[in-house]
Amino acid sequence: MDLNAKIYVAGHRGLVGSALTRNLAAKGYANLLTRTHAELDLTDQAAVDAFFAEEKPEYVFLAAARVGGIHANNEYPAEFIRDNLAIQGNVIHAAWKNEVRRLLFLGSSCIYPRMAPQPMKEEHLLTGPLEATNRPYALAKIAGIEMCWSYNRQYGTRYLAVMPTNLYGPGDNYHPQNSHVIPALIRKFHEAKLSGAPAVTVWGTGTPKREFLYSDDMADACVYLMNLPEAQFQTLLGSDEAKTGVFMPPVVNIGVGHDLSIRELAETVKEVVGYPGGIVFDSTKPDGTPRKLMDVGRLTAMGWKARTDLRDGLRAAHAEFARQHAGRPAR
Repeated sequence: MDLNAKIYVAGHRGLVGSALTRNLAAKGYANLLTRTHAELDLTDQAAVDAFFAEEKPEYVFLAAARVGGIHANNEYPAEFIRDNLAIQGNVIHAAWKNEVRRLLFLGSSCIYPRMAPQPMKEEHLLTGPLEATNRPYALAKIAGIEMCWSYNRQYGTRYLAVMPTNLYGPGDNYHPQNSHVIPALIRKFHEAKLSGAPAVTVWGTGTPKREFLYSDDMADACVYLMNLPEAQFQTLLGSDEAKTGVFMPPVVNIGVGHDLSIRELAETVKEVVGYPGGIVFDSTKPDGTPRKLMDVGRLTAMGWKARTDLRDGLRAAHAEFARQHAGRPAR
């Protein structure tokens, strides 16, 4: 990507989009297009079409999505599938109509089957049932991958989908009910420390294993992929299965390549926050998928590897949360 190229980051205020914007700006990209939800509702097809027709971005990072943890997915399944299908459908189609050179669609590790072999490879997509607690969101993301794949086959577009593992970092959502596991734990332990609570309750049994990637590392991987030479980028855009007989979607996993249990994560967050009390696991709450470890061999072979150690990332995330919530009473 030329440093003066018009680059649209959809969802620039979220965890993913803000990391992408920081990374691009740090690398010298000076022509970034951003719009808040109030300025551009991506579920509105006419508004999206008008924006693309006027601005004519050359590259698109599609990071806009309705996201949340297990509680949010269980409470709002209709919104999760409806909004995400609308957002990605509108943006991908408008990108094609306006001749965007490359598009990067941000998915999630939940696209893989609940009982997928570990670590999960890109070709494990569509090989088994999904985890029920986030199936509407996962199906929307799978539809986004298929849309990129279909446009590549039919129109010769250059659309790539990346599947980051569980993310955390600056700009995360610390909502007490609707956040993901790391921000939820940071908030719980921080507020328990302030209030002097004797113990913190963590959902589930603590036995599921998860992989975590610092958001700035994720952004660096995305920009790295978008800057690959054409011949190398082309190899990532999916096979035409009808012609080749090979099932290879236009997907690249992004992760660190190792995981830990939720119990180990909770103990680590407790130490980073400096909370002196105990931990209680509520086994009446859902665990979700038993394990979701990414196979990152495809990305590693292209020369990229995550840099941020989990403890270092957690310290930075907690420091940000503490700054944002300084002076607020514990819930």
